[in-house]
Amino acid sequence: MQHPLTQITTEYLMTLHCPLEPPQAANSDLQIFNVLAGGWARGPAIRGEVIAPSGDWLRTMPDGARKLDVRLSIRADDGAIIFMTYAGRSRATADIVQRLEAGETLGPDQLHFLIAPTFETAAPAHAWLNDIVAIGKIVSLNRAANRHVTYDIFAAR
Repeated sequence: MQHPLTQITTEYLMTLHCPLEPPQAANSDLQIFNVLAGGWARGPAIRGEVIAPSGDWLRTMPDGARKLDVRLSIRADDGAIIFMTYAGRSRATADIVQRLEAGETLGPDQLHFLIAPTFETAAPAHAWLNDIVAIGKIVSLNRAANRHVTYDIFAAR
């Protein structure tokens, strides 16, 4: 039996909340979500608002898995711009999809939804983000009237 030689730990980085426009259906397997004003990032060492341009290109794979391709901008409270990108995967049963379509807000107990963010900034006060690889997990998702996505994000160490 083989055992790992290292361990990965996590440190809470932030909660990210993004209100979303209704999706644009580019084709049968690609939906594009623009992020609306009012989004935010809040954590022990970073606070700011999500600003345009920010969006999510969500592709449904042939096996039903959803592949995220997100690019967003955060304006930190000190005015610095932080560019955040993440890929991720989501999977939902037919029952869960039906509940989302009916307007329910669902969370981590109902959804398999993980992301892998990275960051870029020229701001010296936030340069430490340039070296972080992060992981995130869904906090809540609504795809109806209160359309939004919220994640808890952790730095991987």
